[in-house]
This record gives sequence, structure tokens and C-alpha cells, in this order.
Amino acid sequence: MPIDISARFAFHLDQPTDLLLQFEAAAIPEQKILSSETRLAEAMHVARVPAQDSIGERIWVRALGDYSVEYSARVAVERLAPELGSLAMVDPHELPGEAVGYLFDSRYCQADRMQSFVADRFGKLEGGAKVAAMRDWIAENFHYVPGASTPNTTALDSFVERRGICRDYAHVLVTFARASTIPARYVACYAPGVEPQDFHAVAEVFLNDPTAPGGGAWYLVDATGMADPAKTAKIGIGRDAADVSFLTSFGLSRFDSSEVQVTETK
Repeated sequence: MPIDISARFAFHLDQPTDLLLQFEAAAIPEQKILSSETRLAEAMHVARVPAQDSIGERIWVRALGDYSVEYSARVAVERLAPELGSLAMVDPHELPGEAVGYLFDSRYCQADRMQSFVADRFGKLEGGAKVAAMRDWIAENFHYVPGASTPNTTALDSFVERRGICRDYAHVLVTFARASTIPARYVACYAPGVEPQDFHAVAEVFLNDPTAPGGGAWYLVDATGMADPAKTAKIGIGRDAADVSFLTSFGLSRFDSSEVQVTETK
């Protein structure tokens, strides 16, 4: 079933400033862009570049003054979503190059600091069953509190506070998985059912692909429980939120407003 996406946001720049935007649903095999429209305010410069791992595109903008972005799309999600607990782990020495980089620590995900806890709490489980247990533990022990975290909040901070928003839930799950030598990455996305509705974030883990003997695949996992992988449209992926923010300003900026709506099409 397709989903309809509508997003708009606005900000102000006191001087000419370079910005990197990533807000469009990615055109990738697991989701088909049926229609889309992007409206950017007038700028001094606009250019498109491939995003992380060529999943989606980023848009370079150089602008001054008030700036606004409007985006709408209809996306047909065609992603297979097998039962997570049935998926085996891919041994580290068998990982493809695309997955290896997502084993390492990153700015917000300090997996080496979480290895002891993960081993004690989830050490008797393996593969997808372990990831599912991690997801459920986060859902049961964290409180979803808008405004509880800042752009500087790390997975370790969130683990201590036991509260946050989707960004924080995703960071903790990514960190737990990496601490178990399971490649994991951060996914910015759109999904119906997210409350409050906004740009959403989930984790994605690399596990065995039962349709390709000896192979592996990426699987979406949402510790908030709000996003259904079969109805989630990816915007982009990264090591953590720093790689795939919908707005990265390389200079001073004032964020003014944001509105996102995602609904299922009947």
C-alpha cells in the first residue's frame, strides 16, 4: 500500500551560508517513488550529490535570509519484512565490505562502552533473536519524551537517562547491535503512525538473507514500536544522525518551523 508524504520546514540565515539538506524519500529497489515534488526557495546556489552509500541524494544550498522547503511524494514500499527472530547472524569474517564500516564506533554510538552490558543482558541470544530482545528491552525501559535530548546527546547519555525521542532510541539500538558484532546503521525515514508526526529515525541491522544462501541483507528495526518496516520510506542512512540530518548548516542559522504528515493511501 503506498504512503503519501508531505513535509515543509523553514529557517533564517543572517549571512550567506552553505547548507546540506536530505529530506526526499530515496529512489531504491525496495521502494518506488510514484510521484514527487520538491520546492526550494530561491538560493544563491543549489546542487545535488549522492548521499551515504548512494542511498538517496543530498542537496547543497547556499542561501541568505528566510529560506523554506516544501516536499510531497507518494511512495510504494515493496520491502520484504521477515520475522526478525528467525534471522541468523552473519559471522564477521563473512561480512561484505558495505557492512564492515557499520561495526565501528561513531560520534553518537560508542559501542565499545556498552559491550559488558550487552554481553551480560543479551549474551545467551544470537542473530535476529538478540536484536529483537534489544529492541524490546529499549521499548520497555525507555520513555519517549519530546525535548528530552539535544543534538549533542549520545547513545550512552540516553542509556543513562532512559528517555529520549526516535533519534535516541535508534542510536541505542545501533550501539547495542554493534557491541554484539552485528553491523547496524541509522536510518532517517518517513512512516505513518508516528506520534507526534515528524521526520522519523530507526535502526537497520545486517543479518542473514534466507532468500540468498550465504548472503546477508539489511533489516529495519524500530525500538519505538511506531514504524512498520513494510510501510516505512527511507530517506537515507548513516553511521548515526550526524550522517543523515535533514538539515545540516555550515554556519549560524535559526530554525523557524517544521511540519510533516505521512498517511497510508487507500
